[in-house]
Amino acid sequence: MGLAWWTFANPALRLIDSETAHSLSMKALRGLGESHSGQLLLNSLYKSPELPIEVFDRLFHHPVGLAAGFDKGAEALLAWPAIGFSWSEYGGITRYPQDGNPKPRMFRANRHRALVNRMGFNNPGASSVRDRLMARKNADKWPKSPVAANIGRSKRVPNEHASDDYAATLDILWDYADIFVMNISSPNTPGLRELQGDDSLQSILAACNNVREKKDESKPILLKISPDSTDEQISNSIETSMASGIDGFVATNTTIKRPLPIGTNARKAFSNDGGLSGRPLHSRAIEVISLAYNETQGSVPIVGVGGIDSSESAWEAVISGASLIQVYSALVFNGPSIVSRIVKGLKSRVKESGFAGITEAVGYKHI
Repeated sequence: MGLAWWTFANPALRLIDSETAHSLSMKALRGLGESHSGQLLLNSLYKSPELPIEVFDRLFHHPVGLAAGFDKGAEALLAWPAIGFSWSEYGGITRYPQDGNPKPRMFRANRHRALVNRMGFNNPGASSVRDRLMARKNADKWPKSPVAANIGRSKRVPNEHASDDYAATLDILWDYADIFVMNISSPNTPGLRELQGDDSLQSILAACNNVREKKDESKPILLKISPDSTDEQISNSIETSMASGIDGFVATNTTIKRPLPIGTNARKAFSNDGGLSGRPLHSRAIEVISLAYNETQGSVPIVGVGGIDSSESAWEAVISGASLIQVYSALVFNGPSIVSRIVKGLKSRVKESGFAGITEAVGYKHI
């Protein structure tokens, strides 16, 4: 376990293939992050300062959370707050278990600080994840910080039945997340992005709202936006979603676009199909955050994700309209200390700008 954790915390040592490195990291986090002594150790190394913000009627210790895709099966939920995250998102989870796409399916472009993945929603299925999370709750191993669940369409389910598929997964996982993110924008499931059209989107959100209305407690449902959609398509999706009672947006998913590669490593990584995350995505993510903020007039929260790997890029997301932000690639390339570094930097920016708190900075560049 020690070697695996050392690999995770020291990205320069990651000479093995990306998915193996990720598996080792998760094994280490399950071992170390799920024990009380391990949590204390991680907390002593990576604890983040407080920069409170209230979003979705919940208090977050600071805006920085773990993006979906890292803890796909919700296996290390206690580890994320231990290394400084104020919230985490597990998944994507589908109604039915699926192996995902053939390996290799995860690639690094080191000089670009970018990842390419075509995982394809590999996960044990909603019922299995629910059973795991039920056992966790019963054993009093549930994090005190907010937890989000990312929900995708099962590969075996055709688009015409997607609304039933999403609603079934939402129903199964309802008691095991505080926030739900509808993922209709991953590039790694064939035909999935076609669900972003108005009729399909309305149908999915209506089915999810029906599930929510039958529950004792209302919870926020968010839509994850594709960076590859045109601005007009994004505006239409936002308008349709708002009319359907959406509670917020995640901007953005990964992109199928590629920058010009620097070196052989990047050429190899970028030649693979799949979604690109990391630094090259940042400028488009900022555009989409700004578009969503202006389109909604700041009336619902936006989660900013895509190439956030420093306090500067995080601050840009916040002033563009993101109330919460997420990291993924930065955790791979910078290690766990990136979380506290971002929060400390944001705290300094808030103070320098004369704001009473981070809330006042959200969307500030549009004023």
